Amino acid sequence: MKQIYQRFLNVGTYHSRQFILLICAIIFSVSPAVSQTGRTIKGTVTDEKREALPGVSVVVVGSNIGVMTDAKGNYTLNVNPNSTVIRFTSVGYLQKDVNIGTSNTINANLLPDAKQLKDVVVIGYGTSSKKDVTGAITTLKAEEFNVGATTTPAELLQGKVAGLNITKSGDPNQAPSVVLRGPSTIRTTGGAQEPFYVIDGVPGASIDVLAPSDIESIDVLKDASSTAIYGSRAANGVIIITTKKAKAGQNHLTYSAYATMQEVSKKIDMLTGDELRKYLSDNGVAPLAKPLDDDGSNTNWQNMVERKAYAQNHNLSYNGAGNNAEYGASVNYFKNNGVLNRTSLERTIYRGYVNQRFFENRLRLNLNITNSNSNSNDIFQNNVLPAMLFYLPTVGPFNADGTYKENFTRTGSGPLNPLSLLNNNTIKSNDNKTLINGIVQVDILSGLKFTISGSQQRDQYNYNSYLNSQSGLAVNLNGVARRTSVLNTNNILESYFNYDKEFGRHSLKLLAGYSYQQNKTNDGFGVQTQNFSNDNLTYNNLFLSNPASISQIAFDNAPISTLRLISYYGRAQYQFDDKYLVQASLRDDGSSAFGANHRYGLFPAASVGWRIINEDFMKSLPAFSDLKLRAGYGKSGNSVGFDAFSSILIYGTQTVNGTSSKFLSNGNITNAIGAVRNENPDLKWETTATTNIGLDFGLFQNRITGSVDYYIKKTSDLIYDQYPVSLTQYFTSTITANAGKISNKGIEVVISATAVKSNSFTWKTSFNVSHNKNVVESLSNGQFNLPSFYTAQLGGKGQSGNFSQIVQPGQALGTFYLWHYVGKNANGVSTYQNAAGNTIATQPLTTDQKVAGSAQPKFIYGWTNTFYYKNFDFNFLIRGVTGNKILNATLANLNNPADARLQNIPRFTLGESYKDINAYLISDRFLESGAYLRLDNATLGYTIKPNIPAIKSIRLYTSANNLFVITKYKGIDPEINIGGLTPGIDNNNFYPKTRTFLFGLNASF
Repeated sequence: MKQIYQRFLNVGTYHSRQFILLICAIIFSVSPAVSQTGRTIKGTVTDEKREALPGVSVVVVGSNIGVMTDAKGNYTLNVNPNSTVIRFTSVGYLQKDVNIGTSNTINANLLPDAKQLKDVVVIGYGTSSKKDVTGAITTLKAEEFNVGATTTPAELLQGKVAGLNITKSGDPNQAPSVVLRGPSTIRTTGGAQEPFYVIDGVPGASIDVLAPSDIESIDVLKDASSTAIYGSRAANGVIIITTKKAKAGQNHLTYSAYATMQEVSKKIDMLTGDELRKYLSDNGVAPLAKPLDDDGSNTNWQNMVERKAYAQNHNLSYNGAGNNAEYGASVNYFKNNGVLNRTSLERTIYRGYVNQRFFENRLRLNLNITNSNSNSNDIFQNNVLPAMLFYLPTVGPFNADGTYKENFTRTGSGPLNPLSLLNNNTIKSNDNKTLINGIVQVDILSGLKFTISGSQQRDQYNYNSYLNSQSGLAVNLNGVARRTSVLNTNNILESYFNYDKEFGRHSLKLLAGYSYQQNKTNDGFGVQTQNFSNDNLTYNNLFLSNPASISQIAFDNAPISTLRLISYYGRAQYQFDDKYLVQASLRDDGSSAFGANHRYGLFPAASVGWRIINEDFMKSLPAFSDLKLRAGYGKSGNSVGFDAFSSILIYGTQTVNGTSSKFLSNGNITNAIGAVRNENPDLKWETTATTNIGLDFGLFQNRITGSVDYYIKKTSDLIYDQYPVSLTQYFTSTITANAGKISNKGIEVVISATAVKSNSFTWKTSFNVSHNKNVVESLSNGQFNLPSFYTAQLGGKGQSGNFSQIVQPGQALGTFYLWHYVGKNANGVSTYQNAAGNTIATQPLTTDQKVAGSAQPKFIYGWTNTFYYKNFDFNFLIRGVTGNKILNATLANLNNPADARLQNIPRFTLGESYKDINAYLISDRFLESGAYLRLDNATLGYTIKPNIPAIKSIRLYTSANNLFVITKYKGIDPEINIGGLTPGIDNNNFYPKTRTFLFGLNASF
């Protein structure tokens, strides 16, 4: 087994640094191509408004001679004596052919192509016109992105793409949860539920290296007929990001900036100190101990922890181009101070690129470099967020000597001072990502093109934390320091051929390629130590610690891993008479993560399209300007989140009750080593098969456009790492294996319209809605059996061993499994129904739990409106979900009248009986509707176009985010994380949602 694995690892090794250096050498050493001999022709190309049209391709028909127009629409072309026709082409305009004749000056005026949908869609390893697409793909341009203090590009799509559910709290350091067309796996590690990202052709690149201002367009590939070309990593959809680059003949400098003020949009209404004293007095409870639990204060701990926060963003970019080259650079600075004290994100991104063309554009060399450096400050949110609600408001934060007031003898959910938790504990991290990508593209023959690209992504992550000598999280430990430094690298080599040919009424596009990828993760270490003489150096100089025993030094258990993938892929696209479209693709993926018996997997896909609009009978229906029927089927895989050792027998340090087991060997303390993971040579990919049927339409010269998609997405060979096995056959009691199935079925509808269009006023509107039904079909097969398993161990008073969700066949992922609340009895005590159907007034057993609803939404929707009046523009976005449930465990834990001497209670509890000893129990009483409608964004802008040649335009705008939300949910906000294995749970861990007011400008020179 080991030999097989090693042979696989040694396949296809290459040196990325040498490859990048070779590209750089070519770019700077190759001389410009020698001009063709013959006659010189000059001219100017304009658009329908007689304005200069830069970036137009001007070629001699039947040859490889061609140039691009410059920023003023001018061109100069050297032609052979036997040349007869010049062809002018530009995206979105009708092609124009002009006979050369005897004139040396040929001007051209290009008209927009009214019949053709102008959008260019980026697909895997190429582009396509939207009218020729046969899969389910949504494209958003930069002007359609969301406005706001976005930390990652995924937030730009929120509410804009049907079937794409994005949830985000107010935490500046937390990435949003992104789920496309429902969850297709029960794994959560390594982004297993997330779409696969491709940046400028680099598969698997991190979106954190990009500044939103540098993005030109985002294409969301939804169905397997579109995603299968990416094979084993595309089961959750593919998001392709294209960055901004100069067009031939253009040179421009742009600067954009904004500043924001953020505040918490909603707080939980907790009692003041006086209200709590009155509540206790009214219920005959002895006064709180003074001054330990009551010093006369009325402290609002939420106000102490929270703040008004400010963010700023600056982006400066330059893009230029000549006849044979494009180049550019940008720098982005972003700073977001979170609304919780001592949380912040500061990030700087540098980006540069150069594209050079040689030999009459037959050789193209591209080099792209991006670096993102992020510095984060964070707090121990799992402690601070509950404490700011639970901690008694009857005491102040400080003692007379200025130290933080604490009462470590008090029990309850919030025994620690929130300000002490904030200021006596420090978390700082730095994440430095660099992406380098080089591309060589050669036109070998007419229509035949070869592309080879090499990329390397380096991610250096450093984490530092320090709990000082006064920390309530490390009492009497004299400081606890932790440092982690890890380098992850991802090297990719892609090489592929494209062949495009048109003959008569036929069009053929062929793709064949090879891919090699090597991921090296956890190249580093992590260590924790304690007992420092003072707190001055915090986590620096760990050698100054004085641990009393070796057990006080802990190393991270994160072994280094090298994973390799080798792939072969191909695709054919055929079109006949601009009516009938056929596409088929096949990818063969191999990964060192999987078992020796299933190392490679095939991922086929096929789709067809019928351009009904081009049929003769459509001429009698002039209202239709576009009509296309699409259908596709394909398989894609999910191999995300695995290391190189997932399928082999692994030995490691043994643990007993969660702590390392050590023993004395010849007087030395030694780790206990044993098997920690079983071998499974049959471990293979999760495979998702998708059927998609879609209809695209346009009415009244595309004043109204839209699409309807119906899909069935079924995932088989689900991977779960806790299948029970016999110790008589295996080394450990569980194994990682394929056994389950999960399905998603849904429909998506998108309608866009230019409702009003005049010389001075335009109104554009777009609405999308999607429905998805998620069902776990099975968790077992003939070899590994698991009827169900429980998740969401939330804790709470007397409930530390309880689970609140269940994964079982017939139910959706995120199904709640709770006690059934019946109501109050005559004494005001909460009652529940037990398994026998009887009503009881005592805490139920775990066997009394029942299925109670799902966190999966039935509908997701978004509505965008944009208005233009002369130089003004106004845009707003409304989005929301419905049909989902949220478990408000935060309210359940707070609703504890009997413990009001130990912790604060919300105003909600004033309606409870003080005798209700069961009020806090997590049951379906606290399972609330998660439906909401949110005015997510409203933006008003004004564009100035001064009559100054050096200034193209200046746009000033103001924007507001999260203006209001309509919901019945009692918690802070209903936009609870929908990703992972435990979606839809609010359990004292929700970083408050913010309301943001923004002022910005965009200037182009």
